[in-house]
Amino acid sequence: MAKKYSRRSFLKQSLRFFLSLFGLAGSGYLYSRFIEPKRLQIRELDISHELIPHAFHNKRIVQFSDTHLGFQYTLEQLNKHVEKINSLRPDFIFFTGDLLDRPDHYGPSETNLTISVLQKLKAPFGKFAVYGNHDHGGYGTNLYELIMEAGGFHLLRNHSFELNHLNESIYLLGIDDASLGQPSFSQTKRNVKDGRYLILLSHAPDLAGEAADAGIHLQLSGHSHGGQIQLPWYGALYTPPYAEIYKEGRYEIKGKTPLTLYVNRGLGTTRLPFRFLSVPEITVFTLKSLR
Repeated sequence: MAKKYSRRSFLKQSLRFFLSLFGLAGSGYLYSRFIEPKRLQIRELDISHELIPHAFHNKRIVQFSDTHLGFQYTLEQLNKHVEKINSLRPDFIFFTGDLLDRPDHYGPSETNLTISVLQKLKAPFGKFAVYGNHDHGGYGTNLYELIMEAGGFHLLRNHSFELNHLNESIYLLGIDDASLGQPSFSQTKRNVKDGRYLILLSHAPDLAGEAADAGIHLQLSGHSHGGQIQLPWYGALYTPPYAEIYKEGRYEIKGKTPLTLYVNRGLGTTRLPFRFLSVPEITVFTLKSLR
């Protein structure tokens, strides 16, 4: 016999349901607003290739990206992440763009403090960076250059840098931002010697197809934030232009040269101060020689 519910019982159960629903919504808001943006994932990957010289075997690259200082991400957070990066014993440090969220709102005191924090980063083989779209935005092009170079970084804007160790070398290339810059693969590669392992820093991950056709072996990018907000079984709700194909993590791309792409989720947020199922990230790559 079916159990009969009184109107009072129905209202009580309905109230419990809606209170539970509101509780879940409130918990989700608190988590995505105040907890996940402060979390940190360290992801470690090995990168193997026959063109990586033995002299670079087990050399460690640490990549960080998309801090967006001045929005919700603070200099105190940057300082903690700098300490964490140094603890990972990097041989190289790569920053893949979007240091400041609004360069036009960044004053001299903040600029000097940012430089002093970046100067604390230590990497015996060098620190390198490229432009992101926010670094160009708000008349920030020159300010970003000033901060990164004073912070001890080599800023690569359609340029390459030959990394030498024990009479062997690989090349690091940095291309300008795809949204607000003037990226040029031909200009970036013009001084590169044949038969070398090539690493590309590109803020925009969706340049990977062009990079593969240009003979790049490894591309490190940011820009997407992993979408910042993801839904289970669906993924990112939104990613910006030039991060619509490759949204986070590792990809293997076919082209003139097979290319490994890694898209870092970044450390900060922009537009909305939320992260959900897209934990801030620092990535460690260990080069492996197959020679």
